[in-house]
Amino acid sequence: MTAPSSRRRRRLRAALVAVLAAATLGTGVLAPATADDLEDQRRAAEERQRANQGALEDIQADIHETDTALAQAEAELANIQAQIPGAIAALQAAEDELARLQREAALIAERLVVAEDEEASISSQIDTDADRADDIRVAIGQMARDAYKGDMAASTLSAVLDARTTEEFVQQSELASTALRAQTQALRDLEQLNGVNRNRQARLTAVREEIVVLKAEADAKVVEAEQARAAAEAAKVALEELQAAEQQRVAAIEAKRAEQMAKQAELAAQQRQLESDLQAIIARQEEERRRQEEERRRLEEERRRAAEEAARNNQPAPPPVAAPPSTDTSGSSPLSWPSPMNPPYITSSYGWRLHPVLGYRRLHAGTDFRAYCGTPIISAGDGKVEWAYMRGGYGNQVMINHGYHNGQSLMTSYNHLSSFAVRSGQWVSRGQVVGYSGTTGTSTACHLHFEVYVNGGTVDPMNWLP
Repeated sequence: MTAPSSRRRRRLRAALVAVLAAATLGTGVLAPATADDLEDQRRAAEERQRANQGALEDIQADIHETDTALAQAEAELANIQAQIPGAIAALQAAEDELARLQREAALIAERLVVAEDEEASISSQIDTDADRADDIRVAIGQMARDAYKGDMAASTLSAVLDARTTEEFVQQSELASTALRAQTQALRDLEQLNGVNRNRQARLTAVREEIVVLKAEADAKVVEAEQARAAAEAAKVALEELQAAEQQRVAAIEAKRAEQMAKQAELAAQQRQLESDLQAIIARQEEERRRQEEERRRLEEERRRAAEEAARNNQPAPPPVAAPPSTDTSGSSPLSWPSPMNPPYITSSYGWRLHPVLGYRRLHAGTDFRAYCGTPIISAGDGKVEWAYMRGGYGNQVMINHGYHNGQSLMTSYNHLSSFAVRSGQWVSRGQVVGYSGTTGTSTACHLHFEVYVNGGTVDPMNWLP
């Protein structure tokens, strides 16, 4: 539910008080205001000025809070955005370090493969040379056994005896000795090579073991680098998520502020129109007051002339001419309940509150009555319908002019109606249906928002109801 008042209307109320206090409606005559009346009106105007200033300060404070929240959010967003390049650089450095360590690990792995291949090749060569050495040892052993048994000498002697010539004898003897020496030398060479290969194998084994250690360390560094890169990536993602969240927060605050400013401008425009309409009404009332004053003077002049004529003719003076009836009423309760619900149920009273739609504190310039959708809404008193049409945030509004009560201009409005039962310019009586409850305009549910205007300014309706 909403309170259809704004700052611009309240600023004009103080200025309207003096004019409204001196105005009349219909054919009534308003007695001149006393000094006490004017003082009361002045105090009332000052009170409205203070209320208006308080409302203005309250709204400005709300806007200031929104601006402060927006500035804080933008500062936090800027701080987050300032950290993102560093996070990106840290991630890039982590990725570069990971790539470097991965390359080193790959090179060490290649060295390990080469070392393992060389070690395997030498092991194979050692095995081959060992087999050859074993064969030579077997042959030499056989030669040694043959020599021990005399077979070697017999064989040599046979070779000598079988020679046909001395030269052939010498040649065969040398061949036999050479063969023995060659086998013996081959065995020595194999044993020496075998020793060299075993030394190489031992060194390669040591190198391979060292490479295995280096590879394990390199792999561990790669794992650490991957963890560092993952941490840097997580930090970057976290900052980006914070940035996105803060951007959404900034956008939400900006949207809220834009909505508040737009609604404020809309209500101000509506209020200017309302003030213009009220001023037009006041102008008509002032014109009517002047007409009645002229009529009163004319009647008094006619009575004076008639009295003079009667005196000249020695006749009794004519009775006083009755003045036109006045619309100024008095009594304890000039208005009745605007809702047929018995008893009436009030859902929100007149006064300052947090607006349920706009979201900031402002004056709730009327009383809200429970009225389910389609409930008949009745006029609180006799009067003239000044207008009955859609008025922005007020929704469908009926404004009724009740004339004057105890020298004060009195009007009522019925807001958020779903439909009308009267039209502009129509005269209505107390209790007559003027429309049906709804939720048009700035409203959250079907209800009646009822306002009372005294001398152009809203007052607590409860002070004017039974």
